[in-house]
Amino acid sequence: MKSFFKYVLATMLGLILASILMFFITIGVISAMVASQDEPVKIKEHTVLHVKLKQVITDRSDKNPFGDFNFPSFQPITKMGLDDILKNLKKAKSDPNIDGIYLDLTAIPAGIATIEEIRNALIDFKESGKFIISYSDNYTQPSYYLATVADKVYMNPEGLLMFVGLRSEIMFFKDAMEKLGIEPQIIRHGKFKSAVEPFMYNKMSDENREQIMTYVGSIWDHILKGISDERNISIKKLNELADNLDLKNAELAVENGLIDELKYKDEIIAELAELTGKENEKDIEHIKLGKYTKVPDKKRKKLEKDKIAVVYASGTVMMGEGEEGTIGSDRISRAIRKARKDSSIKAIVFRVNSGGGSALASEVIWREVKLAQEVKPVIASLGDVAASGGYYIVAPAQKIIASPNTITGSIGVFGLLFNGKELLNDKLGVHVDVVKTNDFADIGTFNRRLTAQEREVIQFSIEEIYETFITHVAEGRGMTKEEVDEIGQGRVWSGTNALEIGLIDGFGGLEDAIAMAAEAANLETYRTVGYPKLKDPFEQIIEELQGNVRVSILKNELGEEYKYYQALQDIVNQDGIQARIPYKVEIY
Repeated sequence: MKSFFKYVLATMLGLILASILMFFITIGVISAMVASQDEPVKIKEHTVLHVKLKQVITDRSDKNPFGDFNFPSFQPITKMGLDDILKNLKKAKSDPNIDGIYLDLTAIPAGIATIEEIRNALIDFKESGKFIISYSDNYTQPSYYLATVADKVYMNPEGLLMFVGLRSEIMFFKDAMEKLGIEPQIIRHGKFKSAVEPFMYNKMSDENREQIMTYVGSIWDHILKGISDERNISIKKLNELADNLDLKNAELAVENGLIDELKYKDEIIAELAELTGKENEKDIEHIKLGKYTKVPDKKRKKLEKDKIAVVYASGTVMMGEGEEGTIGSDRISRAIRKARKDSSIKAIVFRVNSGGGSALASEVIWREVKLAQEVKPVIASLGDVAASGGYYIVAPAQKIIASPNTITGSIGVFGLLFNGKELLNDKLGVHVDVVKTNDFADIGTFNRRLTAQEREVIQFSIEEIYETFITHVAEGRGMTKEEVDEIGQGRVWSGTNALEIGLIDGFGGLEDAIAMAAEAANLETYRTVGYPKLKDPFEQIIEELQGNVRVSILKNELGEEYKYYQALQDIVNQDGIQARIPYKVEIY
């Protein structure tokens, strides 16, 4: 018996020691991988920059080593932010070792405003006289819009160019809610505040249809103009091609001037060899965009003392700390406050990519932006979406710039609660009994309707928040509250519309906002610093090993569908009165 216990204890001890050893080996391997990512890379003459935008593009690169870690292959997946993409294209423009760019395009998982910024950077790159060629087996409308800046646009002979115009689809749940026995209780301000319409109707209201047609039409017009300018095809003809479904195959795309030639991948490689002066295709020097980040910038000057802070705010606006990919009121307001109090920071660029969220969290961040603007220039740069709470937080900025394709506005407020009494009682046979000290102690509970008095109180709060919202916008934009209310009411606008009605000051991307901030602060030389500060990679490793690996695995498993899971999480985590855009906008 003693021998048995001795062997059991020895086995247990061995397992524990093995686990500890494996833990440190894993940490060592990952640490080595992280360290290797920081090593500078050298490139040879006549190198081609390979641009393949197949990973989700966020506003800034996440240094989290587990952020897009492929656990089955135990390899990190390079995921670039817009900040690094723009820096790399700018660096490549003057890099004597880069001969040109090969755009290797499929579907691009990014918003149309982000694609616009990359497109403008490529147009700037072309001023160097270096080549850009684009190739795809199949072009989507966003990827083709990007491709049109290339000197040559190629496609697989059996490929297809989808060119049919833009659409907006909204799913409605009214009948489903009725069948389930759940009653949505909606309190809102603004005839255009359509975030709650999916619970009220089975189709769009006339007001909602009007606003969607306005901004989708504006974005489509801008895309057509960009294609027309680069391909020398009239906007009228482009619309006819879309309306008549004329691009039935690859040959027709060439015949109508949208594609230059049909080629296979090997022919593209042969052309790259010719463009870079190589006799053999095997001799082609190329570097992927992600790896090019590690190539030192030869034009980079010494470390400048004066700085411009770029504060990145992406995701749902919410109370509390939040994390990268959300706009936690504590985390973002603290970052702005640090930038305000740092005397070496002479200006702030507030980069926002958000459809809004908590009205209270928006107010917390708004206050810090206002305080910062009082002591140094604050320039707001709007990404794909900066609407409702996402616009609320930039209202005090000295200047607001956006893409013509940015979704913005949505100045409105709503509250949404659910009464599931019928579901619980009649459908599930579940009954709830309550003991309470005061009459309204159970306000907002799932098992009963709001009373008229309770609805009145919530409506009062919403009206007050809306009044505060339009007051902030009026003060920030130099308008009257009546003027803001006229363009408010929860209505969503494109960047083009927003410029016409005074919600933004001009068009431009992140780099333009930084240049504008430098001018406002009278800076000739400066460097940029990102806020909130990203965590040290080793700190992130420990956090991930403590539990966030689950999220990483879920992202890898669900892929593109992870966004639906995230959207459900946003709904579940909604707290208090909301200032958010009616829906997530994706352009196809």
